[in-house]
Amino acid sequence: VLGAFQVSAGGDLANWSTGAPGAIPAVGGAMDLAIGAKQVFVMMELLTRNGQSKLVEACTYPLTGIGCVSRIYSDHGVIDVGAHGARVVELVDGLSLDDLRALTGLDIAPPTGAPA
Repeated sequence: VLGAFQVSAGGDLANWSTGAPGAIPAVGGAMDLAIGAKQVFVMMELLTRNGQSKLVEACTYPLTGIGCVSRIYSDHGVIDVGAHGARVVELVDGLSLDDLRALTGLDIAPPTGAPA
């Protein structure tokens, strides 16, 4: 289980540098974990302090791992990511799939077996 600055719908992970001036980029052991683990789960808030989604179509920060994340646990719900794109597993009470799509700007798929 890792934190992240960004996760792409395809499962790419960016968790070590925002590129901000004065920030100290430090990969640490995250790269080894991301590539060596059988499954990588990310636990994060879905939105930045500025209201931007951390779940993105493509990461803009330096990548820690490519296609390594399989599931995101966030304050808005649980979302699977990978080659199939992003798919909702569970949403917090009161949040609809359309709300989540609006927050992320992504065409997130409904849970398996649910209507689109």
